[in-house]
Amino acid sequence: MLALLKKEIRSFLSSLIGYVVIAVFLLLVSLFMWIFPGQWNTLDVGLSNLDTLFFIAPWVFMFLIPAITMRSFSEEKRTGTIELLLTRPLSDMQIVLAKYLGGVMLVLISLLPTLVYFLTVHFIGNPVGNVDSGGTWGSYIGLLLLGSAYVSIGIFTSAITPNQIVSFLVSALICFFMFIGFESLGSFDLFGPLDDTVIALGMNDHYKSLSRGLVDSRDVVYFGILTALFLFASRTVLQSRRW
Repeated sequence: MLALLKKEIRSFLSSLIGYVVIAVFLLLVSLFMWIFPGQWNTLDVGLSNLDTLFFIAPWVFMFLIPAITMRSFSEEKRTGTIELLLTRPLSDMQIVLAKYLGGVMLVLISLLPTLVYFLTVHFIGNPVGNVDSGGTWGSYIGLLLLGSAYVSIGIFTSAITPNQIVSFLVSALICFFMFIGFESLGSFDLFGPLDDTVIALGMNDHYKSLSRGLVDSRDVVYFGILTALFLFASRTVLQSRRW
């Protein structure tokens, strides 16, 4: 499993895909945070926080993560190496976890350079250090959990189709619905007293909760269960080849 995980990480970093994803993510966030004038420009607003990063990142990840995970199993199926992979002395779940952890590592690598933004707002604050560290680290934890859930969704859609484009589109659609769909349904007042429950089924509600700086176990459990569901679904898809 460790060898497969290293192979996944090398495949990301030995091609342009991994670097393009990281570069696009950092470029978009930097443009909105420091260059484009408006409410998301930290210098224009005059507040020493990273709200722009944590607002834009989930939307950027919604497309970039499906782009990196769409090759996970689709490429193996297209080239025929999936049969070789399944004959290795690994369980189906170990194969899925290796693919998943490879994607999570790329998400983590893309987030590390944003620590420069944190140091920047830390030093430009008046007085120096006037930044909500608790909210910032809570938002980082929430963003990592959100990105990890996106990766599990991308792994699942890649497992169900050999077509990378289809995998990308379906993954992006599921990520979009899980992030904002339930919240939108709940806001229409269609379910009466159950509206809050419907909203709580979406990722955004738990992501915003973590962004307040309070790491609630309910939010962590939510992302853990959601990620596990899609990983087990991916394993089931792999097992179905033997039925």
